[in-house]
Parts: sequence; structure tokens; C-alpha cells
Amino acid sequence: MSKMIDALLAERAGYERRGLKDRVKAVDAALHELGFDHKYMPEVEVASVEPVVETAVLKRGKKKKA
Repeated sequence: MSKMIDALLAERAGYERRGLKDRVKAVDAALHELGFDHKYMPEVEVASVEPVVETAVLKRGKKKKA
């Protein structure tokens, strides 16, 4: 069980570095199910939905005059 918790903590650290908040929450939930609690780990929220915002922008070239 300790190896599983260590693996999840390593996975969580990687997700935190990359800024993947939804993955961090999923790992926190898995840790909580295993009975692992830590003062730096937030309480698991039952339902938290963040809206997905489209950040891609289509760049168009300048129109050429004929």
C-alpha cells in the first residue's frame, strides 16, 4: 500500500508542475480513498466543474490588394 501511495504522490507532483488541475484532483481523490491525508493536500470536493475555455486563435494573413 505504501508503494501505491508513493507512486500517486509522484504522479501528483508531476501533474502539479505541468498545471493539470483536473488530474491533480483525480489523484487527490485516489489518495483519499486509500486513507492518505496530508496537511498540504486540499479536501476532496464532491463536484467541481471548471468551464473549458477555447484559447486557440486562428491567425489570418493580410488581404492583398489586387
